[in-house]
Amino acid sequence: MAKKLKKGLDQIFGDIDDVINDISYSSANQSLAIRIADIRPNPYQPRKVFSEEGINELAASIREHGVFQPIIVRKAIGGYELIAGERRLRASKIAEKEDIPAIVVDFDDQQMMEISLLENIQREDLNPIEEAEAYDNLIHKLDYTQDELAQRIGKSRPYITNMLRLLKLPSAIREKVINGQLSGGHARTLLAIESEDEAIALAQRAIKDKLSVRELENIINQKKQSKKTKSEKQPDPAYENVRHIMENKLATKVKVEKDKIVITYRGVDDLNRILEIMDCLEQE
Repeated sequence: MAKKLKKGLDQIFGDIDDVINDISYSSANQSLAIRIADIRPNPYQPRKVFSEEGINELAASIREHGVFQPIIVRKAIGGYELIAGERRLRASKIAEKEDIPAIVVDFDDQQMMEISLLENIQREDLNPIEEAEAYDNLIHKLDYTQDELAQRIGKSRPYITNMLRLLKLPSAIREKVINGQLSGGHARTLLAIESEDEAIALAQRAIKDKLSVRELENIINQKKQSKKTKSEKQPDPAYENVRHIMENKLATKVKVEKDKIVITYRGVDDLNRILEIMDCLEQE
């Protein structure tokens, strides 16, 4: 018989490990031996990358000692869906176990999504891209605002916003974050680069030269300053020609830009002089 969660997720955020332990070790929740073949992966599992070495070590332990803590599942059509215990389930398959101890609980989709995300965040199992994708899924599938999501998981609104921005990075850079070649700090720094090709090139340089986040920031700032200086030192020739003509005509400093002309004058008399040259004064 599936057991309902005694307290809502609103009351347990920030304490996921305790909740999972309460479910696992509560006398009301008896463990069942469930065939591994009948268990489907958690459809809301945000974690995509698992340490092969760690799973193999756990499999070796399971071969010798078995699974100490039951996994948590819910009933589904034709079997069960995993809620918590992905590593134990994967390791048990490697250990060639036919069944695994499990506790069946009555979770809805929202609870599954939230508890899967929080379990991984609290244990720091997610890389920055997986975390960002999990936030994006919660926002779109559960119709949360960023403010609501921040309150639900105990993060600040700016933190959520900055994490979601990582999804705007080119896929080539996101992949480097996922496989651990770049940190979340490197990824956020590269968001300042508008050109996709330039951002990818800088990402590759950061990996090759083992740049720190601060070193990468300095390189990007230098590039921006260089572009700004180059732009200032090389004005449009057509505008420069117009500027020279007007300065010679008006005998004053003139600045010509793409959508405006700035004429310098000193006092009312000088202004009237310029207006007279431009034939802008009313005849008396």
